[in-house]
Amino acid sequence: MNYMPTTSYVHYEVDTLLTSEGCKTDNSKTNRCIALPKLKAIDPAAKLDPPQWIQCDLRFLDMTVLGKFAVIMADPPWDIHMELPYGTMSDDEMRQLGVPALQDDGLIFLWVTGRAMELGRECLKLWGYERFDELIWVKTNQLQRIIRTGRTGHWLNHGKEHCLVGTKGNPQNLNRGLDCDVIVAEVRATSHKPDEIYGIIERLSPGTRKIELFGRPHNVQPNWITLGNQLDGIRLVDPELIAQFQKRYPDGNY
Repeated sequence: MNYMPTTSYVHYEVDTLLTSEGCKTDNSKTNRCIALPKLKAIDPAAKLDPPQWIQCDLRFLDMTVLGKFAVIMADPPWDIHMELPYGTMSDDEMRQLGVPALQDDGLIFLWVTGRAMELGRECLKLWGYERFDELIWVKTNQLQRIIRTGRTGHWLNHGKEHCLVGTKGNPQNLNRGLDCDVIVAEVRATSHKPDEIYGIIERLSPGTRKIELFGRPHNVQPNWITLGNQLDGIRLVDPELIAQFQKRYPDGNY
């Protein structure tokens, strides 16, 4: 019997070096110089604030006491006209949220699905944002295969979710072009978004003040303030924020 010859393949990549001019160069004869993106410098003396959170109903919390933020992320309980294992908010309640008070110049990351994709775009416009980008989360199972029997979808099973990215005012010191607009990550508990989103946001806007709306205990992060009705009480460490909050709600009722 004749056997076909086989060949072994070795996968490798060329090591890269940084030149004295700050360019990336390979070790080939052409010694090409590729311009690297200029990254925002971070003060080495700066420290991350520990996670802070407020258990609250976002429909009634006075957002003005929280100050301004460089980044907002929200995963609202949209009413997508399907049976869901959690309470939802009406379209008008979403439109009337106090999001505009949280930001003058910055970015917003708004998770949407189903019919909320159109409502989310409407809300961004009402809140004073221009949508300029979009992230997609491709859902996988424990075998790293794409989910084909998603929990949502009227005509087709949804194997992905969208996160609209909007801008307001004139955001400063952003690191552009570092990450891709696709996240491939495993599905976990209902409405549990991939942790990779926090790394993307931190690389885009490092060391800045950030807030997450409709968060849960697994969402709390350093340098973030998390708001949601499933959190455990109130934990604030920023003295200025504590003073503002106590001034607005001296009896703790909000």
